[in-house]
Amino acid sequence: MNLPDLSKIPKIDKLGVIERTNRFCKRSIKNSAKEMGLHLSLSMIDLTTLDGKDTPEKVRQLCYKARHLHDSMEGLPNVAAVCVYPTFVSVATKELEGSGINVASVSTAFPSGQSTLEVKISDTKFAIDQGADEVDMVISRGKFLSGEYNFVFDEIATVKEVCGKAHLKVILETGELDTLDNVRKASKISMHAGADFIKTSTGKISPAATMPVTYVMLLAIKDYYKKTGIKIGMKPAGGISTSKQSLQYLVMLKETLGDDWMNKDLFRFGASRLANDILMQLQKKKSGFYQSLDYFSKD
Repeated sequence: MNLPDLSKIPKIDKLGVIERTNRFCKRSIKNSAKEMGLHLSLSMIDLTTLDGKDTPEKVRQLCYKARHLHDSMEGLPNVAAVCVYPTFVSVATKELEGSGINVASVSTAFPSGQSTLEVKISDTKFAIDQGADEVDMVISRGKFLSGEYNFVFDEIATVKEVCGKAHLKVILETGELDTLDNVRKASKISMHAGADFIKTSTGKISPAATMPVTYVMLLAIKDYYKKTGIKIGMKPAGGISTSKQSLQYLVMLKETLGDDWMNKDLFRFGASRLANDILMQLQKKKSGFYQSLDYFSKD
């Protein structure tokens, strides 16, 4: 694998992107289509706990929630994955055994990425050895912004090799990349280096996921697919907390990449709070009234 030619990437029309994404937010989705969209959104969620105060018990609680969403309502899908720090992968793997829910782990000195390649490799290998099905790595934003694109490319390619069969999600941390042109460039580097998914954010930086940033990344995925025939997944993460927002993202996904991407294998939400809002909306549709958020576990 080699660094792709970055000189031919078209410049991003920021105002055009904003205008386009505003249109996605104006689509009206009602009745059965809305219910279908909410079920789909729920199936795409990576339930996540990535706090310095995380404990094995907190991870067990999150895994219990992931396994027992069906208890609140029949016919609900599983979430896609539970995402934790490498030190808690073994806990999550044990709790989710047989559920069909993947275990994802952040790595490469998440969230800053400020460490040596040796440490990042060790971090990733530990997560894989503990049973992680997916790895969410961060790129070295300082190197990227300094124009050291080969360094970023090689680092991703190395981590991908360590991942083996585990899927690699590459986090761009778009809130630190400053421009949509940089987001497009980082997306291309990541995909050519071996990313299975590209992901907006760690959730630790503001702004995190936004529709304009996600749209630019979807366009990069579209171009990559046209040139290679390879489908790359997308994960907006951070700040998506309402079912209304999730439906807007699904509209954007469908109209940009089409039906092939409308599944958990190619699209994820990194948003634990979103699950509670979706459950509340579905309960409202079933019973005719809203339950209090106090009826749902906070995570």
